[in-house]
Amino acid sequence: MPNASSVRSPAPTALPHLPRSVPLRIGLGLLLVLLLAYPWIAPGGYLRYAGVLVVMYAVLSTSWSMVGGFTGYVSLGHAAFFGLGAYATGIGVVTLGLPHAAAFVLGVLVVAVFAAVAGLAAVRARGASFVIVTIAMVTMLSLLAQDMTWLTGGSAGLQVPGAVAGISRTGNHALFFYLFTVLLLFALLTWWFIDRSRYGAGLKAIREDEEKAEALGVPTTAYKVAALTVSAAFTGAAGGLYAMWFGNLDPIFVFSLVLGSSMVLMALLGGSRYLLGPTLGAFVVAPANEYFLTQHGESQLHIILSGALLFVVVLFMPEGVIPAVQRALRRFRPQSASIREQTQQELHESRGAAT
Repeated sequence: MPNASSVRSPAPTALPHLPRSVPLRIGLGLLLVLLLAYPWIAPGGYLRYAGVLVVMYAVLSTSWSMVGGFTGYVSLGHAAFFGLGAYATGIGVVTLGLPHAAAFVLGVLVVAVFAAVAGLAAVRARGASFVIVTIAMVTMLSLLAQDMTWLTGGSAGLQVPGAVAGISRTGNHALFFYLFTVLLLFALLTWWFIDRSRYGAGLKAIREDEEKAEALGVPTTAYKVAALTVSAAFTGAAGGLYAMWFGNLDPIFVFSLVLGSSMVLMALLGGSRYLLGPTLGAFVVAPANEYFLTQHGESQLHIILSGALLFVVVLFMPEGVIPAVQRALRRFRPQSASIREQTQQELHESRGAAT
């Protein structure tokens, strides 16, 4: 008859959990299905218009996270790249007479060159100084766009003809919804490659401790300028698509600090260090902004609420919603012991086998 010491209690079994890559693939799959189906399930033209705005903001917040998420440098002036890409594309079509596709490529190249040149000076500043430099950059371009009436149309704006002649307004929204979707997927793919590359590891080292990264041989200036250039190129590409889609460029909007702050809010809300974090933030903030804008008009209530939300996120969820949810779910998982417990009988058996 077995004694008490020989009775083996069953070891607690941990709940099975999926590999980290599986939820990411599921999330990407659901996102792709939603984006492909949205123009067909949207009941009206306005909802298609709002859908284009949401995907555009997802591109902008993802682009911003290529700098803010990887390096930790906070830019409030990313609207400078958005506006420059929009105006460069619009001027290419209106003034230079280029096809829309060629004008779009020209706009992206102009933004990339501008970001590389301006970045050589901007990234030498750190912390609050970098934030001030980015604000000065967007303010300077806004003033130039308003003063150069002969080129930009000034405060009246620049009228850009549509990319497809004779297309209906609803069809135009559907077309650019898919174009922005392609740009978003390309931005997500670029973010994914950077995150898993040696270059991305260098950017993360800069984010954690820039002095130590320099001591370890990371070319911090070159890495930061490259990150700013890639981020600006995607932001400028979104601006170029916006110019061809909306058709009327207002310098007050496209060079707006509110637009730049919205990119920061969306990226931080979802989690700027996660692939789908900025997209998640855009899918929450952009529809909320559009709702308050339609319900309360030009009362600027949506700006006040966005500022309050940014305050709450920075104060209580500085890493974003995704890590906060992960920490909450982790509390419900059984804790596995770091050292395997053995019964007295198992210990005697193992010693007898060893002898």
